[in-house]
Amino acid sequence: MSTHSIELTVNGETVQAEVPARRMLSDFLRDDLHLSGTKRGCETGTCGACSVLLDAEVVKSCLSLAVQARGRAITTVEGLAQGGEPNALQKAFMECGGLQCGYCTPGFLMASTALLARNPHPSADEVRHGLSGNLCRCTGYTQIVESVLHAAEAGHGD
Repeated sequence: MSTHSIELTVNGETVQAEVPARRMLSDFLRDDLHLSGTKRGCETGTCGACSVLLDAEVVKSCLSLAVQARGRAITTVEGLAQGGEPNALQKAFMECGGLQCGYCTPGFLMASTALLARNPHPSADEVRHGLSGNLCRCTGYTQIVESVLHAAEAGHGD
């Protein structure tokens, strides 16, 4: 099995590793770096539970190879906290009930982070569109949309 040396930045820290050519980014993050916030869901790119930011853009880590992240910056849900405390978006999800079982929440948080970076004051329709690549089986989405709007009102995107 061929391996490749990669160097990348994960949550602000430089990481160097040897990875098999076919190692999925989701497996690298979870199994090699022990960042278990990135969830394995459908493993077909449908559910969005594995969403991370790659150079500030949302990607489904179950569809990306670890070697494709060479020289790039990854942010996982663990990288959103500030000083060990939940950031404004994470707090909004807690306050507005934007999570139930929590399995999909990391993916929604990553997609919401990217959305608010692009559009700090989205409408409800813009939030729904921005999160359309993520699935939740528990909340019916209303509380998730409300959470993102609440974070936007609190100035998360500014």
